[in-house]
Amino acid sequence: MNFAQPMPLRLVAILQTDCPTCRLITPYLNALAEAAPVSAISQDSEPDTAEFARQMSVRFPLTRDPDFALSKRFGVVTVPTLYVLDENDRVLRQEPGFDKNALNEIAALLHLSPVATPFDGAPPSKPGCTSRHLESPSGAPSAPALDVYATRGDSASQIHIDEDEFEYCFRVFKDALPVIPPTPGRVEKMLHAACMQGRDPREIVARVPPCYGAATVEKIAANAVMAGCVPEMMRVLIPLARAVADERFNAHGVQATTHFAAPLIIVNGPVRGELAFHSRQNVFSNVARSNSTLGRALQLMLLNLGGARPDAIDMSALGNPGKFSFCIAENEEENPWQPLHLDNGLARDQSAVTLFAGEAPHGVSEHNARTARGVLKAISYALATVWSYRACMNSEALVVLAPEHVRTIHRDGFTKENVRDFLFENTGIPLRCYDGDPGEGVAQRALYQQITIDGEPCYQKFRAPQSIKIVVAGGTAGKFSAVLGSWAAGPRGSQMVTYPV
Repeated sequence: MNFAQPMPLRLVAILQTDCPTCRLITPYLNALAEAAPVSAISQDSEPDTAEFARQMSVRFPLTRDPDFALSKRFGVVTVPTLYVLDENDRVLRQEPGFDKNALNEIAALLHLSPVATPFDGAPPSKPGCTSRHLESPSGAPSAPALDVYATRGDSASQIHIDEDEFEYCFRVFKDALPVIPPTPGRVEKMLHAACMQGRDPREIVARVPPCYGAATVEKIAANAVMAGCVPEMMRVLIPLARAVADERFNAHGVQATTHFAAPLIIVNGPVRGELAFHSRQNVFSNVARSNSTLGRALQLMLLNLGGARPDAIDMSALGNPGKFSFCIAENEEENPWQPLHLDNGLARDQSAVTLFAGEAPHGVSEHNARTARGVLKAISYALATVWSYRACMNSEALVVLAPEHVRTIHRDGFTKENVRDFLFENTGIPLRCYDGDPGEGVAQRALYQQITIDGEPCYQKFRAPQSIKIVVAGGTAGKFSAVLGSWAAGPRGSQMVTYPV
């Protein structure tokens, strides 16, 4: 008797030519294609698709998706998305984005050896970009294939308008607030400050996630004008652009997540006084031009160069007011310990910008405690709610201590390391909070560390003391502090980054 051999499964990938995650996954698709049926569909034009295939040495069939017919049929939301199909074109598995574990599981389905290893130079995972057909009602025009090795970009385009320039900018460069029109004269003043530092206007300083637009010195200057920055701010904006593009920070994930997080800028060192950054009362508020305009300039760069618009790629379910502007300076004068940039490896007299992907501040009002332990216990209860009550080990936190609390803590002999260790050891979720509720899975809870706090068994909230960052800021009157939870931590999440100014 003859028995028919089962038809092999096949893999189909939906790609874009300018999506960095699509470029990241292509070598792995090449490896799979050596022994399995692999094909891909490009959402872009014929020339861009051909250039992508040439640049990436594509070794599998790559065809186009005219009018996004196949993308709509599959219901593609992000690219890349991988589909494992059977002989009847039924979808057996759908995998969006880039994930090494998922790639190896797909390889196993195709009866192949693993194609991804932990230390092959790629991150464990990376989210993708919005499917082209969802970017606008009719589908956005094709974007050119990204040349990731270019060091010089195109000059910024100039446009002539017949309408009110403020209304035009409000409509086109929209963050739902008016902007200052970036006229050639205003941009030139910004560029003069940058050129005094030896900068070429067309130099690509960074590629801004999630769409990885080229942040040339000139385009940074244009966004700085729109935000209201003074020319001297260019010395801070250039390292800030590099920081937000740092893969450790993972602005791609921060800007595309459904979480609350927004990039918080923390300024340290002499530049605080040189450019009048504010670190005292109302530090999170609209108290100083430098804080407000630097924070807004970063957000405009993320919008206009990174493409993270709040009605498209930015998928935050509730958002964060910090997405208008989110910038503070550390109150180093009231800090009895070393400031944040020293913690992160820089010298005291070195100016620096630090980025932390944070939620809005959660205030801690503790006016009754007279000891360090009393103040810190109050803060630990707020830390327990970071990300979500009962969720442990998957986030970090920034604790902003105002000077009155700092004085109480320091008077009891606590160093910054003592503060961090106390908060780590005393922040947990009682085991009784999980009784009778399967909401937090048993498999997940098996990874948690059990400790005892005040005689009660608890799960430890954070992975390590280093998961808790500490900054001193705010006014000298009022016994307040604040906790800011992070977006996801670890290799899949966002790490705090510090760049010298």
